[in-house]
Amino acid sequence: MHTQGDQAENVYMAKLAEQAERYDEMVTFMKNATTAATDDLSLEERNLLSVAYKNVVGARRASLRIIGSIETKERERNGANLQQVVNYKAKVETELDQICADILELLDKHLIGNAKGAEASVFYLKMKADYYRYLAEFAKDDVKKKNAEMASAAYREATEVAVGLAPTHPIRLGLALNFSVFLYEVQGETTPACELAKEAFDNAIAELDTLDEESYKDSTLIMQLLRDNLTLWTSDEQEQ
Repeated sequence: MHTQGDQAENVYMAKLAEQAERYDEMVTFMKNATTAATDDLSLEERNLLSVAYKNVVGARRASLRIIGSIETKERERNGANLQQVVNYKAKVETELDQICADILELLDKHLIGNAKGAEASVFYLKMKADYYRYLAEFAKDDVKKKNAEMASAAYREATEVAVGLAPTHPIRLGLALNFSVFLYEVQGETTPACELAKEAFDNAIAELDTLDEESYKDSTLIMQLLRDNLTLWTSDEQEQ
């Protein structure tokens, strides 16, 4: 039986692991804290969980991009090392799949159903969508299609719930940012991606004066990213 003491200890250890940049252990501590929790996670705990998984999965995504570009070069010149590169990529893909399966199980079993309020719900649904997106990025054929469908469904559900948050809320803006990236990069739906990013940006601009000081930095940073993507995507469209 888990206790609140277990949860508090694991949260403290997760913070310690974060400071030490030992993210694999941070994941374990936050996983334990989540399963020990008798109620929804606090804002701080949600952020710790997100940071832990983002770092471990982010490292694998970066590795796969590098290995993928090396694989392309090896294929082009019919390199003798191609099989070693392919095998190594498969190893990292397996790690990525396991990490994503891990957080997706936590979200479905412990977090989404216990979410208190729109902010927590959107946070978890966005996270669910993001991790299916990461799976879709590197998968092929039917597996890619299935993961993309799961990501799309979670992004859409999160977007429906996010109507309960202010257009300037960093979680609502972050959702629009990631959903638009998914549409553009994974689905190849350039026009809907641009429309979604533009609408989120415009709606936030219209209510910028309502932003509290606490959220101002986070919200304006995401708005800048939305605008940067729009600039890049529209220039790509014009070049084609």
